[in-house]
Amino acid sequence: MANGDLILTVLAPRLTADIQAQIDALIVQFGLQQKSTQRLADIQQGESIDCVEQRLVGEVDVEAVRNAALVLSETLGVDIVIQADTRDHVQPRLVCFDMDSTLIKAEVIDELARRHGVGEEVAEVTERAMRGELDFKASFRERMSKLGGLDESVLAEIAAELPLMDGVERLMVNLKRLGYRTAILSGGFTYFALHLQEKLGFDEIHANELIIEEGKVTGAVSEPIVDAERKAALLESIALREGFSLGQTIAVGDGANDLKMLAKAGMGVAFRAKPLVRAQARQAISSVGLDGVLYLLGYHQQDLTP
Repeated sequence: MANGDLILTVLAPRLTADIQAQIDALIVQFGLQQKSTQRLADIQQGESIDCVEQRLVGEVDVEAVRNAALVLSETLGVDIVIQADTRDHVQPRLVCFDMDSTLIKAEVIDELARRHGVGEEVAEVTERAMRGELDFKASFRERMSKLGGLDESVLAEIAAELPLMDGVERLMVNLKRLGYRTAILSGGFTYFALHLQEKLGFDEIHANELIIEEGKVTGAVSEPIVDAERKAALLESIALREGFSLGQTIAVGDGANDLKMLAKAGMGVAFRAKPLVRAQARQAISSVGLDGVLYLLGYHQQDLTP
């Protein structure tokens, strides 16, 4: 049991009285008391989502509350996010993002493979990795080897067409305006991360380097490969370099390769993630766009650029 203050944030395309009643019942079930309630976003006032934040206090098993909130989230089709209330003494400063299926609606390596005529082969290796038959580094090297000979012009075509994730442009405009440092930590490729950095204004990027010779992808990989351990280490080293505590860091990602980074950060947000990742992460959002992260930080829609 832990005695402390919690923040419960509900995000949804639309909040109804029935949804709020079920959330109130969850609060009562765990014997939590409400200190305050505020509506951070209201579709009646021009916002694209509804968001309510409740600050709570009580002696509870936080994991049990989180698990119950996750089950209720999935039942209601909303996001119910539980976090420790550290707002009065911890100001987040660094936000680190996965890239593929987080900042963009694509897995670039699969798209490269499809254009190179080896889509099914690469998908099979991905499936083996997901079954635990290969670790990330081994599966990455094997998938990369199948891309040998791909013309560099294809990279430019894919980069120009990258579909951005819902809400990412609004999120980045506001994070920059509010003074956060932002980074891409990706098991994908620097070629595409640089494209996003130029388009959206990330402060720094860390990803895998495609080796290109005479206008062709060689299929070889530069070391070190950015895997789960390296993402977590990069988050920590950037924070240390910038003079931030780990409590001042936020990580956002969707895959198993992000779990160590999400666990290391002060706030670890699984975004539209696989069920395993949603279950293991401390925070998860799926029903709204990436700009929902701004409401987890406690900003009101009036504080934000549309």
